[in-house]
Amino acid sequence: MKNISIFLSLSALTLLIFMGFTTRPVNTHLEPEPMSLYDSIAAMDARWEDAYNNCKLDVMEEVISEDLEFYHDQGGLMTSKQKLNEALKANICGKVKRALKPGSLEVYPIKGYGAVEMGLHGFYNGKDVPQQLHYSKFVHIWKRENNKWRITRVISLH
Repeated sequence: MKNISIFLSLSALTLLIFMGFTTRPVNTHLEPEPMSLYDSIAAMDARWEDAYNNCKLDVMEEVISEDLEFYHDQGGLMTSKQKLNEALKANICGKVKRALKPGSLEVYPIKGYGAVEMGLHGFYNGKDVPQQLHYSKFVHIWKRENNKWRITRVISLH
């Protein structure tokens, strides 16, 4: 009986170890795009974040598509690029900063359109990023046209 208990315990431990090495994120059916697309979108996200954090309204104007749909879980839907730019100028510039959570960025292609970017970001007031920043999920849909990337859809969850 003792040998059976030891065998079952070792079998269970082996199974747990095996599962630990083979467990993957929920999205196992998706394969990330080659690094070139990832690098392009990561660079665009960094450009967006720099513009957002430093009130570069001209860059924000360039990056946001005329065909914008911005879904915010608390603020609702906004479809006006002009109204978004006005809201950014009035409520964000010099007041709020964004920080992408390191290692959270995922990028996937959208054939014939562009890419989807998903990740976690946090927002804070002041100069320095707090050590305990609350991160929230976001999705950006990027459209590539005329060799330029533009954000067409945003889903921001808090």
